[in-house]
Amino acid sequence: MLYATTVTTKNELQQIQKLNQQNLKQFLIEEEMLQEGFVSWLYSLDLLQKMQALSSSIIVKENNNVVGYALATLQEASVFHDDLKTMITNIQSVCYKGKPLMQYRFYLMGQICIHKNYRGKGVFDLLYQHHKTIYSKSFELLVTEISSGNHRSLRAHEKLGFKKIYTYSDSIDEWNLVVWDWHNNQSL
Repeated sequence: MLYATTVTTKNELQQIQKLNQQNLKQFLIEEEMLQEGFVSWLYSLDLLQKMQALSSSIIVKENNNVVGYALATLQEASVFHDDLKTMITNIQSVCYKGKPLMQYRFYLMGQICIHKNYRGKGVFDLLYQHHKTIYSKSFELLVTEISSGNHRSLRAHEKLGFKKIYTYSDSIDEWNLVVWDWHNNQSL
């Protein structure tokens, strides 16, 4: 049985790292990326542990196996997370609903990934529903960025209720900044 929970063990972080590595863009062929999606950022165990010390990430498990993860990433992680620092720098001037995004109480979903054998089985919704359950009392928005080339992820986020508010390019890719507004959106 699939269930969502928060990360509590080093073994779960190790399973996240393994799933991350298996789905990195640079290790997949073009056809697989188009059909299945991909992740762009590599997460070391050290980085995952530092992020976990600030906020618990969400995982879906079957028995003792992590089959999907959605990393909860506080802005404070940019001190040790270089890719996040770049993202935050790039969104400093972004506005949402007429107000600078940086004035909202938000956190970032650092990455979402689902084991290929569990895609299309509701894991995506389980991950985000648990994010909402855990974090919506403390934050107004969940913000993430999605590669313009990751059409599967863009469609899934849009279906859930995320809204694209900005697009920019950096040295890695072209990114769509998307927001899930928990206080003005009834999705999930």
